[in-house]
Amino acid sequence: MSIQVQETPNPNARKFTTESMIFQGDGSVSVMPGQTSDYDIMNDLMKLEGVDNVFGFQNFITINKLPNAEWDDLTPQVKEIINNYGY
Repeated sequence: MSIQVQETPNPNARKFTTESMIFQGDGSVSVMPGQTSDYDIMNDLMKLEGVDNVFGFQNFITINKLPNAEWDDLTPQVKEIINNYGY
């Protein structure tokens, strides 16, 4: 599986795009601190240390990290979770 990681204008956000659909339909999914989602992948991503919130739409997930978290630490963990779900 191939996951493309893209920087965004926000240095605390990165977009992780897959070749297949993660979320069906035209609605987006977001999880903020203290919330849970119907999608286990979103809940697992929120459990990562340093993740502030997550947003998903069709074939991508955007991770927003806390300012003190490092992308060098988070990126491989995010990719592993996405891969574990088969995307």
